[in-house]
Amino acid sequence: MNRTLLGALAIVSLSFGLAGQSRAAGLDDLVQVDILDGGMTARGTVLGAIRLTLADGWKTYWRAPGEAGIPPSFNWSGSRNVGELTITWPAPHVFEQSGLRSIGYKDQVVLPIEITPRKAGQPVRLKGAMDFGVCKDICVPASRNIDHTLDANAPRNPAIAAALAQRPYSASEAGVRSATCRLMPTGNGMQIEAEITLPYTGGSELAVFEPSDPTLWATEAETRRQGNTLYARSEILNAAGGAFALDRSQMRITVLGSKHAVDILGCLPG
Repeated sequence: MNRTLLGALAIVSLSFGLAGQSRAAGLDDLVQVDILDGGMTARGTVLGAIRLTLADGWKTYWRAPGEAGIPPSFNWSGSRNVGELTITWPAPHVFEQSGLRSIGYKDQVVLPIEITPRKAGQPVRLKGAMDFGVCKDICVPASRNIDHTLDANAPRNPAIAAALAQRPYSASEAGVRSATCRLMPTGNGMQIEAEITLPYTGGSELAVFEPSDPTLWATEAETRRQGNTLYARSEILNAAGGAFALDRSQMRITVLGSKHAVDILGCLPG
């Protein structure tokens, strides 16, 4: 059994074994969830955000939470007048605990949401649920219902503006010169090896692979740097089992450094 799966099983065991204790204290004591209004953009889209404020010492997770995290998920099935919906993820932190690595946020995180209304000029109602995890010495699965009609006339919201500014750099902004990927079949899936030419991002860099197919997932990457080139290797696995195709052009690679993060969409055959 691989280390990533072992970490996930350990988190689930902790969650179900100790979550009752935290519920007794009150989940609201651990995390507060608010919806923010950001008004309308010049493009005609409507801005909002989910703000999570965490108790001291607690953390929550990024969309790819690492080997010891609980990934957040969203269900917007009750929403009205919502066309395209995009969430911007601020650059996360990398945490080390008990020999396991996770990726997420501490203290507070604001997740900007940009919505293209199906009918311009009509109210946008954001309704659904967010499932996520909060962790300290234990991990607690959490869920929050969301029902908020966004105020298109709201003024610019500084918290949303700050969160948008904290997004990872794009490949061009970060000076990425090339990104290639080699694929090799393994007994369980597909090994991917990336070679990325980009300036140093600081500290012990970590590359995170995210396949576009939601049924596929990547193990924690082995990441090393040599000069201006970052090398990363991971294994892509199919949750449903069986053979699969991997689209390199849609593979997302995020490089997390202590100075900044870089979001790279797609890599060429190497």
